[in-house]
Amino acid sequence: MAKYQAPDFFDVDGELSEEERMVRDAVRDWVSDRWMPVVEHAYREGSFPKELIPELAELGVLGGNLDYGDFPRLGAVAYGLVMQELERGDSGLRSFVSVQGALVMYPIWRYGSDEQKDAWLPKLHSGEAIGCFGLTEPDHGSDPGGMETKAVRDGDDVVLNGAKMWITNGSVADVAIVWAKLDGEIRGFVVPTNTPGFSAPEQRGKHSLRASVTSELVLQDVRLPASAMLPGAKGLGGPLGCLNQARYGIAWGVVGAAQACFDEVRNYGLNRTQFDKPLASFQLYQAKLVESLSEITKAQLMNLRMGRLKEAGTLTPFQVSMAKRNACHDALEIARRCRDQLGANGVADEYQTMRHMCNLESVKTYEGTHDIHTLILGRQITGLSAFS
Repeated sequence: MAKYQAPDFFDVDGELSEEERMVRDAVRDWVSDRWMPVVEHAYREGSFPKELIPELAELGVLGGNLDYGDFPRLGAVAYGLVMQELERGDSGLRSFVSVQGALVMYPIWRYGSDEQKDAWLPKLHSGEAIGCFGLTEPDHGSDPGGMETKAVRDGDDVVLNGAKMWITNGSVADVAIVWAKLDGEIRGFVVPTNTPGFSAPEQRGKHSLRASVTSELVLQDVRLPASAMLPGAKGLGGPLGCLNQARYGIAWGVVGAAQACFDEVRNYGLNRTQFDKPLASFQLYQAKLVESLSEITKAQLMNLRMGRLKEAGTLTPFQVSMAKRNACHDALEIARRCRDQLGANGVADEYQTMRHMCNLESVKTYEGTHDIHTLILGRQITGLSAFS
């Protein structure tokens, strides 16, 4: 099999440092060598290949961008490139790493006590422990401020009751970051999943993100010491700060999925003969390739600028919203177009494009839907809120 070469029409590589390219290439090779041989089976079976988690840890991608201990301290662009290469393999793979780093390790690192950091960050980085993030509820998706999960003080303890839905890694997690209202204020809690009253039934029947574990979280009188609360997170800004980290990685990640689809249909068109000549020689086929590559290139350039702004400490949540909204929309449109270019073969799972297409339907929805990000940006542009 020829070594994978991502489309790079505007020489984005020329804007990367040698270290950034080395990090990207290491993950790219791992995805090709270790992930691609197993993803088709994992997607069919509806399971995540947990045996590969130690290898992901060895790559340093689990929270490797955080400034803690001997972590690699990946820069923002290097981290984004990691997400891009992982999602080139599958959105479920990138989701696993995103949740572990941006939604579990980040809140502990950003809002947690020294004791919480020391207890969990090394284990999560090494893959010894797996984490999940409990914010979305059965009746509260786009409006997390309406959450019904409650925490009540009882002496030196807090007791949690409630339910969360659509939780990546939930049923395989060792620790959950759970958001609940305490005295009417949203607070975060570090919840070991072996705590009595905590359960995480797996959600089945998905047409999307099948190579990923998705669960419900049920909390029935889950008693925790008060020290389980994240001291630095108060109000909705806590979970939204975490989501902003995840959205940043998503914007990069979905470009990898789009690149994978483009690469597949380009090669398909060059090697498949119709009407006595290569399929790629026809005008319509070429026009679709041009449209896909143009949108990939625009997203690459936006992401690179976003990464440099993040490294400079000037990136705003609104810029992240635009990048996430743009990249997810375009990646899904590219996947749909590429599926069409494969004809009937596009629905067969020996081709990866429809797997990416189905996954991207979820990625466009989670961490803020396309429409929610539209309203976030509309409010920023006009100063007027359309949420209420």
